[in-house]
Amino acid sequence: MDIDRTTVPGTGVLFHLRTPAGAHFALLLETGGTRRLLLYGESDEPIADIALRAEGADRLADLLRSRPVGDRLTRVERRLDLLTRDRRGIATAHR
Repeated sequence: MDIDRTTVPGTGVLFHLRTPAGAHFALLLETGGTRRLLLYGESDEPIADIALRAEGADRLADLLRSRPVGDRLTRVERRLDLLTRDRRGIATAHR
């Protein structure tokens, strides 16, 4: 995915995104905290403008993740448990 970042003075930061299939959309991060999802068709003018508050943006981001945050956290906890077991085994062996 191609992503272009532009600062919009007095408004916020605008990210234009283009998928490998050619779909075009943008995300405007306004200085006040609102996020605006802009969808484009054939023209340079958005065909849809969806305003999201912080909670809605966070929920959408969770849905878009390749793996949910809970799954990622569980994996990290398992790896940490394995590492601490290994270290305890090494410490016990050296006594």
